[in-house]
Amino acid sequence: MTVASGAEHLVRKIDLDPRTAAQLAELFSMLGDVSRLRIIAALNGGEANVTELAQAIDLSHSAVSHHLRTLRQMRLVRARKEGRYVYYALDDEHVEDLFRRGVEHVKHG
Repeated sequence: MTVASGAEHLVRKIDLDPRTAAQLAELFSMLGDVSRLRIIAALNGGEANVTELAQAIDLSHSAVSHHLRTLRQMRLVRARKEGRYVYYALDDEHVEDLFRRGVEHVKHG
């Protein structure tokens, strides 16, 4: 252990096996697209259908659908069907927290 300024500094070890590391890299890769981030930002305010999302972020209906399919595969968003419409929302509070913390980090410095 190293002692600096009278305080002990410990390095926290996070067990990151190769499979988990690959999944995490894929997650961050999914978040590396501006359109997908804008969709996540729009869904941060609540659920929406494809038409509402396309209008909110000024992207074509087909492009939004394509990105939503990718985001669903990564379990970042979930879908709920109501009649003829499918409504999308962030999958859980982890996604919301990850997005919020990323925004805070970028704005911080």
